[in-house]
Amino acid sequence: MNFKDQIRKDLTSVFLNLGEFAELHRIEGKQVAAVIDDDELRELKKGQILDMTEADMLILAKADDLPRDLDPGRLLNVDGREMLIVKAGEDMGLAEVALRQNRSA
Repeated sequence: MNFKDQIRKDLTSVFLNLGEFAELHRIEGKQVAAVIDDDELRELKKGQILDMTEADMLILAKADDLPRDLDPGRLLNVDGREMLIVKAGEDMGLAEVALRQNRSA
């Protein structure tokens, strides 16, 4: 097993383990093991990271469990709430999605 394969395995067995860090959230109608990281979001906002100052929520989940089209401005239904994607990225299978409340709805 190479390093990238080991990281992907650790995503599920450690970081996104429902007994450790993750919780089930309904994202676009699908149950997904995810971490909502308010602490990391606060740190990103302190650093005035571009776009993150607008975010209300930061979700970390396996990229394969989320929709492919995570473009900024797209609506994403999280636990029954329509949220706007502010920024999204992926690194070694882990997706990080910054969202803000859909204030127009």
